[in-house]
Amino acid sequence: MLKKLLVVLTSMIFLFTACGEKAETKKVKEELVIAQDGEAKSLDIHQGNDGFSLRANRLIYSRLVESDENMQIHPGLAESWEQIDDKTMQFHLRKGVKFHNGYDLTAEDIKFSFERMMNSPRIAFVLPPIEKIEIVDDYTVNLVTKTPFGPLLAHLSHPALGIVSKKLLTENPEALKETPIGTGSYKFKEWVYGDRIVLEKNEDFYDKNEKGLKYIVFKNVIEASNRAIGLETGEIDIAIAISSVDEENIKNNPKLQLLTKPSISYSYIGMNVQKSPLNDVRVRKAINYAIDKQAIVDVILNGNGKVATSPIAPGVFGFTDKTKNYEYNVEKAKELMKEAGYENGFTTSILVFSGEANTQTAEIVQAYLREIGIALKVEIVETSAYWDITEKGRHDLFLGSWGVVTGDADYGLYAMYHSSAKGGAGNRDFYENKKVDELLDKAKIEINPETRKELYEEAQILIVDDAPDVMLYNRNLSVGAQKYIKGLGVHPVTLHNFATVYVEE
Repeated sequence: MLKKLLVVLTSMIFLFTACGEKAETKKVKEELVIAQDGEAKSLDIHQGNDGFSLRANRLIYSRLVESDENMQIHPGLAESWEQIDDKTMQFHLRKGVKFHNGYDLTAEDIKFSFERMMNSPRIAFVLPPIEKIEIVDDYTVNLVTKTPFGPLLAHLSHPALGIVSKKLLTENPEALKETPIGTGSYKFKEWVYGDRIVLEKNEDFYDKNEKGLKYIVFKNVIEASNRAIGLETGEIDIAIAISSVDEENIKNNPKLQLLTKPSISYSYIGMNVQKSPLNDVRVRKAINYAIDKQAIVDVILNGNGKVATSPIAPGVFGFTDKTKNYEYNVEKAKELMKEAGYENGFTTSILVFSGEANTQTAEIVQAYLREIGIALKVEIVETSAYWDITEKGRHDLFLGSWGVVTGDADYGLYAMYHSSAKGGAGNRDFYENKKVDELLDKAKIEINPETRKELYEEAQILIVDDAPDVMLYNRNLSVGAQKYIKGLGVHPVTLHNFATVYVEE
């Protein structure tokens, strides 16, 4: 009897041990690893308007209103709003919202944040033309603009317009440089510069994704091929900026998925028009004629995009189809070079930040310009150096891109071509045309959508004729992900909201 009992007990112990071992092998995934192709500039929300910074900042901070991957506006820190008159919008704040350090959110923080934004040269241009912020009570604010402003809510949804704590920054004005603190869906955990940014889920977030992962890691993986390899090995969950070469491999891998969407971004070669000989429009047009843009689309994008015909993409409000790109015409380019006094060419340089596609594009452009006598030096730098050099105007040509985050031409054209936005704000061509300024100023305050379109159309025609850029392409976006990744909506300028992501094995 005793022997039988021992056998039964031994069997039960083995069974429970085996079950325990099996349960232990299936760990709950806590970390979402996202590979992006560059380094964030700043996690102080009002100091970094680059995509690498905004992807993390979108999660750390919240805005009055938010926009989704379809550019639709939703409540954010403001649960509702109404138009009081043609220049005043009243916002009603959520109650009980706390910053990550435990401080309460009130109307004082809204007023303080917008005043701070207005004093930031990097994002002030994103703002509506604000006259003042009025505090009605602890949870109600009026935003009063100097003039009527049609795209008000679209601008307020821009990820860079996050709300910060007045109390925190009054106590320590440098606080966000040390530890970024907002009210967003994820809290800052660490930043290992050059490697990764780690965020931790905010369990007190007002619109929490119950299935969301505990940690989100933004990993710097500069080379596209390495991002694709990381997906294949399982080290990476989501990879941004997939190269055309890797798209087919991802599509054909049963463990992976490729998410695509037309972008509202614009890729271009910018020219510093305050420098000779790029200050001569004939030289700029010659450079435009000398480059075969369709060939670049075919080689760099594997045909997964279209040659740009305007400085804003077709999906942006205000886009016109009445402008055309400069066709590939080497003889025309040579004629213009001769007319400008540069028949024997000149030496200049193009600035790009590291990455296979960037380097390859620059080398293709280098070969084209050689045909018209221009010796183009390719300067490859890290992301932070790229922003610093182009902001200060120490460059000649540069490879750039601009995503119209608001979906409205004001953000695309004003930021890139208005003379008040020269440098860090977005106009890294240092371009100036008084007529363009006038048109963009008028469009900014015009309420009638059709009139706004007409003003933007005229501005685009003038800009294309001045040729401060070589308009390259509008690409289709590709995001690679593991098959188990769910809930990711592809944003048309790659500012995806990773807080909505969950895992389904």
